[in-house]
Amino acid sequence: MAKFICFDLEGPLSPQDNAYDLMKLFPNGDKIFEVISRYDDLLTLEEKPDYEPGDTLALIVPFLILHNISEGNITALAAEASLTGGAAKLVSWLQSSSWKIFCISTTYEQYATRITQKLGIYAHNVACTPFPLDKFRATLTKEESQLLKQTEEEILTMRPVDDDERIKKSLDKFFWEKLPETDLGAAIKQVKPIGGRRKVEALTKFADKNDQPLSKWVVVGDSITDFRMLQAVEEAGGLAIAFNANQYALPYTTLGLASTLISDLQEVLEAWQKEGRPWVERVVKFKEKWGTKGDNNNFHWLSGRKDIKDVIEVHKRIRKLVREEAGKLG
Repeated sequence: MAKFICFDLEGPLSPQDNAYDLMKLFPNGDKIFEVISRYDDLLTLEEKPDYEPGDTLALIVPFLILHNISEGNITALAAEASLTGGAAKLVSWLQSSSWKIFCISTTYEQYATRITQKLGIYAHNVACTPFPLDKFRATLTKEESQLLKQTEEEILTMRPVDDDERIKKSLDKFFWEKLPETDLGAAIKQVKPIGGRRKVEALTKFADKNDQPLSKWVVVGDSITDFRMLQAVEEAGGLAIAFNANQYALPYTTLGLASTLISDLQEVLEAWQKEGRPWVERVVKFKEKWGTKGDNNNFHWLSGRKDIKDVIEVHKRIRKLVREEAGKLG
């Protein structure tokens, strides 16, 4: 069996959410990010044309610029970032077992390249979001600053889920009517986060380059930005793994693992490389029946499963434990 695996970064390999942490560098930035992140969910669920899950990373750019956040801040956060429990161990085992390891991440390149370097994943096997933030910062005018400040004040009166209708109406007007009329709006159109269909495109490029169809791939993801990539691999007959995932990702996967240690995947990956998907199903169902109900080794076979409410609850609990505040984001 071919040995090709592709990870999402934030969640599977590192517990932090870089964009969320960047927004926390200025007062109330976390609250603003939570509202915009919810807006991203709403746009994705309504299937807005030309919008992809994860485009949050473009939507927050004006606020990063307003508060003078720089590329240096992104690099500094990457230097401080921790790795998900067992990530280094799993990647080391994969490398020693001759797997080819890839990473497709929505996050900014200044962050993604440094985290993957820590793990020894080759740069040419990483796809992430190009982000010339320092160039954008030079475009901000006084009028744009005033518009952004007014928008921030309005956002801070909103609460995700409770105020979904108001969030949608207000941010639609800001992002698709007011902002495009500004020079800043024109500049940030260049930011194309690698999420949704763009993740599928990146994976397809890696697959074509290595002459390996999606049926030969293992992919690991956890959120709304990953669901199309997970779905594509599951439908192709590959192995789509949800790791501490949310309700947006779980329905599209082959199997789920809820654990504080991503290295729990090793036995499943050994089964895949030896006997393929049928043997993985056997191993996972055995673990599901006899495995732990604690914080590790919570496996579920999800392909073809209709009712996953109990699985969502297990993943929700462990996701919050591992990712803390970032775990509540879509």
